[in-house]
Amino acid sequence: ICACLVGSEMCIRDRDKIEVVAFDADDTLWENELYFQEFEHKFCRLLEAYLPAPAVSQELFDTEMKNLHMYGYGLKSMMLSMVETACRITGGKGSMQCVEAIIGLGQELLQKPVTLLDGVEEVLLRLQGRYKLVLATKGDLFDQKRKVAASGLINYFCHVEIMSDKKEADYQKLLDTMKCNPQNFLMLGNSVKSDILPVLELGGYAAHIPYHITWQYETHEGNIANPNFIQLKNIKDITEYLL
Repeated sequence: ICACLVGSEMCIRDRDKIEVVAFDADDTLWENELYFQEFEHKFCRLLEAYLPAPAVSQELFDTEMKNLHMYGYGLKSMMLSMVETACRITGGKGSMQCVEAIIGLGQELLQKPVTLLDGVEEVLLRLQGRYKLVLATKGDLFDQKRKVAASGLINYFCHVEIMSDKKEADYQKLLDTMKCNPQNFLMLGNSVKSDILPVLELGGYAAHIPYHITWQYETHEGNIANPNFIQLKNIKDITEYLL
């Protein structure tokens, strides 16, 4: 693909070079961060007697960043960091009811139905058979496998990759598995930091699909000056470039 900006329109040539189209899962194919933020708001209310909500959120984020290399991503990691944060904020004097509430709210979220975002299945149906479709997500293995199965989308994908992280090395591993060169690979996702930049660095192509809520860790400031980058308004726009 060669992409160039023409006013507000982007034209793509040589689209036949694309062989593998990979999709992020959380907040690209289905709702996720909305539920995580609801969980965090409930956690803040549990500790409102000790700190105001913004301060609790910052304490939790700091704990998550400290633990990321040990726990990785996902809800279980968040729950463990919540327990640690609650112990620190309360000086170890918080009641077991707080811990029980965190576990209960987390277990509730772990069983939440998967809600597909608008246009997802329509796009997959139109692209299936024309490209090799891959689901490339990161997070807790067990929870991600549950969501993939519950989504009803599994039959659209020839391969599912659940990564511990989304760095260049992780994408290179995926490319090796698919026997695909970067110039034949297109990644779609809502996180510039995880779904876009690593793929562009490898020489692949990446399309950003904005989502109205972004986890603080995944935020990215600044423009992307790369001819292989595509900015979409929604997932359905990708068909204008690939079909």
